[in-house]
Amino acid sequence: MQVSVENTGGTGRRMTVEVPAEEIEAQVQGKLQQLAHTVRLDGFRPGKVPMSVVRKRYEKQVWQDVTDELTASTYQQALQQENLTPIGEPHIEQTRNQPGESLEYVATFDVYPEVEVPELGDVDIERPVAEIGEAEVDNMLEKLRKQRVTWTKVDRPAQEGDRVEIDFEGTIDGKPFSGNTARNVPVEIGSGGMIPGFEEQLIGVSAGDSRTIEVTFPDDYASKEVAGKTASFDVKVHAVAEPELPELDDEFARVFGVVEGGLAQLREEVRRNMERELEAAIKTKVKQQVFDALLDKADVEVPASLIDSEVEALIKKAEGDADAEADRGRYEEEARRRVALALLIAEIIQQNQLQVDPDRVREIIENIAQSYEKPEDVIQWYYSNQEMLSGIQTVVREETVVEWVVDQAKVTEVPMAFEELMQA
Repeated sequence: MQVSVENTGGTGRRMTVEVPAEEIEAQVQGKLQQLAHTVRLDGFRPGKVPMSVVRKRYEKQVWQDVTDELTASTYQQALQQENLTPIGEPHIEQTRNQPGESLEYVATFDVYPEVEVPELGDVDIERPVAEIGEAEVDNMLEKLRKQRVTWTKVDRPAQEGDRVEIDFEGTIDGKPFSGNTARNVPVEIGSGGMIPGFEEQLIGVSAGDSRTIEVTFPDDYASKEVAGKTASFDVKVHAVAEPELPELDDEFARVFGVVEGGLAQLREEVRRNMERELEAAIKTKVKQQVFDALLDKADVEVPASLIDSEVEALIKKAEGDADAEADRGRYEEEARRRVALALLIAEIIQQNQLQVDPDRVREIIENIAQSYEKPEDVIQWYYSNQEMLSGIQTVVREETVVEWVVDQAKVTEVPMAFEELMQA
């Protein structure tokens, strides 16, 4: 077997393999002899068909079968001989395959690039630091109260914080546009749920009122039909309601499943949840900086085949987006970034012999399980589902690499308010 490899540019390879005719002929002869013992042909007893007849009838097909089998087996041998690790399936074309001649085929494929981990000593990482005090817990409890708000109709003009129920019909330059009408829509004044400037103009309206509201859609509004344009809305008010918040007491705690300990126990559970959220947010901020630094400092040659595979994965994830398949280009940059990052992470792990700590995997799964009614069942499900378990292992693998990079980098702690950190 003769093998030659050509670099077609970047990570592309073109490998030509030639298998001697003698090797092919030997295998063809062996298969024909086996056929002669088993084939059944009219006019001949089983096992007594002359080899000349077997050869005439079956040699062409046997030759093709043998060369296909040799193509598959010698391809793997050639890769080992040339110390190549291809990405995905190759494109193989038989360029010479005639009885009596040697077999020649060409395999084209990408190989994994050589990845050089950059020096990271001059990387600056800002690690957020936040305190969770009584004020932060109070703010969170207030949010929980607002989630349990009830609305009571009032016979007075609407004010900030009220909810009004309205019909509206909008026009731009006197013409309707897509989504310009709605009926019985609840609008909470000050919530920011409507176009900027809409809610403020509802202050002072009463049930039964009609009012014309003019607003300008933001330039970056999702619908290009109306973005940046001024619309006029005819509004009919059906009702005005004011909010009623529940008292912060033991009864309120029971609403959230706290049977014993009352409000004090709820405060403690809220604090613990906030601490978990804070830890997760800090990890996310640091990880993003680490990944950005790796991609900024490393020069990774990303194989086109890996980008294509990642684009397909992103499109599949975005199923339901009608433009996803048609507009593949918008996914390519994200796909390139993901693949480059995965190659860097893999190289850091290999070079530094980093291991996925099973205790950390278990800890993450247990934390997830705590939010379910039967945590043990959830834990067992994760460990019995290889896909889900692999996802957690990937998280731990990334965290391990992030910690390794942080150890090399310059880290500065940046004080932040809890709310600021969670919204950033």
